[in-house]
Amino acid sequence: MIRTYKCKQMRKHEELEAKDNTSTVTEFVLIGFSDLPNLQGFLFAVFSVLYIIILIGNFFIIIIISMEQALQKPMYFFLANFSSLEICYVSVTIPRILFNIGTQNRSISLMSCAIQMSFFLVFGTTESLLLAVMSYDRYVAICHPLLYPLVMNPSKCTQLAVGSWLGGILVQIGQTWQIFSMHFCNSNKINHFFCDIPPILKLACGDTSVHELSVYVVVMVVDALPFILVLTSYSKIIVTILRLPTATGRAKAFSTCSSHLLVVLLFYGSATITYLRPKSMHSPGTDKLLSLFYTIVTPMFNPLIYSLRNKEVISALRKLLF
Repeated sequence: MIRTYKCKQMRKHEELEAKDNTSTVTEFVLIGFSDLPNLQGFLFAVFSVLYIIILIGNFFIIIIISMEQALQKPMYFFLANFSSLEICYVSVTIPRILFNIGTQNRSISLMSCAIQMSFFLVFGTTESLLLAVMSYDRYVAICHPLLYPLVMNPSKCTQLAVGSWLGGILVQIGQTWQIFSMHFCNSNKINHFFCDIPPILKLACGDTSVHELSVYVVVMVVDALPFILVLTSYSKIIVTILRLPTATGRAKAFSTCSSHLLVVLLFYGSATITYLRPKSMHSPGTDKLLSLFYTIVTPMFNPLIYSLRNKEVISALRKLLF
């Protein structure tokens, strides 16, 4: 009994000592790409060019859709929303990357880190929901064309778009608050190029299993569930397309949907692998590579995929330019 009591006392003393040794972190250091010192100028140029391409490409889509009467359809209404979202989405991460590389000042305050993560998660959730809405739009257009004007009326489209934009705000702000309410140990170095969940959790003290579980639940709701809805919609779309009597009709339908499906696979695939992997399987190099896909590659390819594979958009672009 005496030995057990002494063990308990020692354990309590060790816990208190650990708490005392835990420094209060007031700022983090984003390691980013500092392990490539000879490529800093090259990386700054690459990210600058990518950011300009993303902004110009998505702004062009918004302008074309707003000015061309022939594009005043639900599909293009959602595409304009998607392009607006991509501009917001990349503006959360790339300017910070450029600032860190350009100034070589990689520190970021606790509050700034929390704000960046919060906006990033909210916009990521919005993109996930909006992709699901766009797949539903294509499902109704192809599988139920006669009901399409009735189902996808302007009021319904506005409600779906607003719901997508607002859908993740409370959940993701709550998740950000939960993560940043944890204590962080002596290390304040984030081995990433922005404040994302996996590298932040690595810096937390003690057991983070509850927080990891909450991340899995949120990802299942706002990422995996919409992905399942997208796959369900496209499985029905493919079945309907294969039943079309003419090869021309099948080719047109496939062309319309394949671009959307490509964006979906790029975004959901990389994001799901990043957030649903166990903490023990995370490595800085893999996390950075996967993050580049859903933070930069997808927004860059969005305007290229939708414009180059869509005759109506190309026609409107020619009309606008010439």
